[in-house]
Amino acid sequence: MRTLSDHDRVATHVADRIVGVIRERKAQGRKAVLGLATGSTPLGVYRELARIHREEGLDFSNVVTFNLDEYYPMEPESRHSYRRYMRENFWGPVGIPPAHAHIPRGDLPATEVEAHCAEYERRIAEAGGIDFMLLGIGRTGHIGFNEPGSERDSRTRLIYLDSVTRNDAAGDFFTKEAVPPQAVTMGVATILEAREIALLATGEHKAPIVRRAVEGKPHPDVAATYLQEHPRATVYLDPAAAADLTRARAPWLVGSVEWRSERVTEAVIWLSSRAGKPILHLSEDDYREHHLSSLVARYGAGELNGRVFNELSDKIRGKSRLPREKRILVFSPHPDDDVISMGGLLRKLAQNENLLTVAYQTSGNIAVFDHEIRRYLDFVERSAAALGFMEAEAASDLARRVCELLRAKGAGDVDAPEVQALKRIVRETEAVAALEATGVDSSSARFLDLPFYRTGTVRKDPIGTKDVEVVRGVLAEVHPEIVCAAGDLSDPHGTHRMCLEAVEKALDRYEGPEPELWLYRGAWQEWSLSEADLLTPLSDMELHLKTQAIFRHESQKDSAPFPGHDPREFWQRVVDRNRGTAEEMRSLGLPAYFAMEAYKVTGTRGLAP
Repeated sequence: MRTLSDHDRVATHVADRIVGVIRERKAQGRKAVLGLATGSTPLGVYRELARIHREEGLDFSNVVTFNLDEYYPMEPESRHSYRRYMRENFWGPVGIPPAHAHIPRGDLPATEVEAHCAEYERRIAEAGGIDFMLLGIGRTGHIGFNEPGSERDSRTRLIYLDSVTRNDAAGDFFTKEAVPPQAVTMGVATILEAREIALLATGEHKAPIVRRAVEGKPHPDVAATYLQEHPRATVYLDPAAAADLTRARAPWLVGSVEWRSERVTEAVIWLSSRAGKPILHLSEDDYREHHLSSLVARYGAGELNGRVFNELSDKIRGKSRLPREKRILVFSPHPDDDVISMGGLLRKLAQNENLLTVAYQTSGNIAVFDHEIRRYLDFVERSAAALGFMEAEAASDLARRVCELLRAKGAGDVDAPEVQALKRIVRETEAVAALEATGVDSSSARFLDLPFYRTGTVRKDPIGTKDVEVVRGVLAEVHPEIVCAAGDLSDPHGTHRMCLEAVEKALDRYEGPEPELWLYRGAWQEWSLSEADLLTPLSDMELHLKTQAIFRHESQKDSAPFPGHDPREFWQRVVDRNRGTAEEMRSLGLPAYFAMEAYKVTGTRGLAP
């Protein structure tokens, strides 16, 4: 297993290994046979391989590929087909000969699928077997589409998709109902016959299943556990995906550790939870009984307890200890992340008379249901008739034209430009209303509509120069002393990660004084107490006002198009998360606040006293 610093490092490292396999086979006078995955995780690998082909001239003419799976039923030219995904993201950009590109068919009659699967296995064997297999992992632990119950000796076959898998795919198809119920997939035995295997996982949402795959015993319930039996299988992770592994969460249980300051804090918080005692009540026996003898021997229980207790206490920053009259620039990946993640802090910063600017990086327009647009069109028609601000016939023509565009669209198809514009406006008006609910003036809003997001689909373009320049322009306008940005990696479609990339690159090119950077986490995860540098307490009323601001995003209320892997509404996650942070602090023996938001702080300036 290898943990690399971030998503991009994982992609470039694995791409370099694939390049090595291609060159080794070419030197041997053989074709390189690759087994390939789809989805968002391997996109970075494919982009890096395309760059190497384009800039360094790597020849892919001796490469043969076999894909893991395809939805069933699925037409090959559908926007959702993996055949089209591979052609657009890899085969085409690197010049794989069409005769060398293989993928299971999803368009065959059911009576022909079994024979096709047997033929697929025969072609892999005829090619000499797979030299290098690239895998992702689903939340059910599937590799390929080998869902729970897949046996060690399974082969290429038609399989029913687990409900969790279909829920996770619903964002790509816009509804769960549009996700095909089945898929044709390579079997576990086929995968394990590859000479070398790389499994990639990035982001916090993959951490629980990564732990089961790496630390659980091989079992059909989690197909990825079978990789433990392969002599040349490597799991490549970023720190977020590795976070639940014992070696990351409690490394003192598996070996010796270097007792850095943050590690000491993690260990004492962990021990307090395990022992069920407040920090100041922990004894030397508690440390020894929980495999922390080396830590207590170095510092002593009294010193450790006091040090961590005081450190956590100092992180608590109420309104009186927050900045006043500073220029603060808040970046929000989607039009609701600002109030979801830092609605309480926004209110306090506004009350402290800071000069706030909130920059919404993407339009968020793909997350608006069609029925919302029909409702607004009905409002326009009725308003035109009642107020006479436009001809009733013109209003009806507009509504009719847009409704026709909506009816003509298939599930998951890209909206017409007019519809995309209307959905963007819906999100903008909601964002302004939510800002005002936190006490921030609507003039503080900036809508950047970054180019990378404007694909009209869930899958976005890479962050480019234009995106970075737009962000840099806002920095140059505001000259912020503090910048707030989303620092979470659990957004299932990667938009938060890409928006943070744009901010970091813009800050690198920004010529003004270096601002302090405060990272919040979005609707998916919260900073742990050991990771956080700043904890903002919220009263019952302040948390209530924060949820009211979230409610202003009506298009995301009750049933959001992209809720991720959590069935709770966003406001419910916020309440549970902010209450949970405060409750954890209370259990450690710290002051008992009603709720708390958490932030990680980087940069050169210290916090306001």
